[in-house]
Amino acid sequence: MATGETARCSRRWRRRPGAWRDASHPRKGKKAQRQESKKVKSVSLSDDFQSRLQSPALTTARLILRPPALSDFPRWAEMMADAEVARHIGGAQPPAVAWRALMSMAGAWALTGVAMFSALERATGRWVGRIGPWHPYGWPGAEVGWALHRDAWGRGYATEAAAACLDYAFDTLGWDEVIHCIAPDNLASQRVAERLGARRRGMGRLPEPYHQEPVEIWGQSRAEWRLHRQRFSPSDSA
Repeated sequence: MATGETARCSRRWRRRPGAWRDASHPRKGKKAQRQESKKVKSVSLSDDFQSRLQSPALTTARLILRPPALSDFPRWAEMMADAEVARHIGGAQPPAVAWRALMSMAGAWALTGVAMFSALERATGRWVGRIGPWHPYGWPGAEVGWALHRDAWGRGYATEAAAACLDYAFDTLGWDEVIHCIAPDNLASQRVAERLGARRRGMGRLPEPYHQEPVEIWGQSRAEWRLHRQRFSPSDSA
């Protein structure tokens, strides 16, 4: 009897090539397959976004600005471990916390297509900081921010890169206004904001866990930036 059953089963499966399937996964019709395909496509990264991740997003005279990469982590962690650098951006971080911050920035790129760029020297390829547009949850506005590794200070990189990012924010992202959140005693960043044409708008408040830190809001509109851009020159980055 076992032999006969085996023979009949064998003939049945030969008549239906590829018919063997776990009962818990029944055969899907073409309509169901198309619907499932649409679901997969809806959570896939667009070709445009993939290309932006794989190539430089912006270039300036001396810098390349691109989405963050895993190779940025050693220099990123160095910057965030430096108490003097980090005192105005949430305080010094151990490597494990810096890692999560880098992953968060990369995640913002993946989920929204907008976050700070990693800035690299064109001449050397060295990572020098993070600069660019972002709008974190609870933030007082859409911001172009910057933070530079200590060995990149004093070269005008922040102004040079931020100017390119303002163009990007207004012309490509379509933002109407851009702010800069700056600590009252961060005179270096205030000078950068002034060179960019931003004006101090008063005190603001950041979301937790930064809500107890005093912060000034600097900013300008698209029209104000375009007017200032006509007068802006590379020497302003010095």
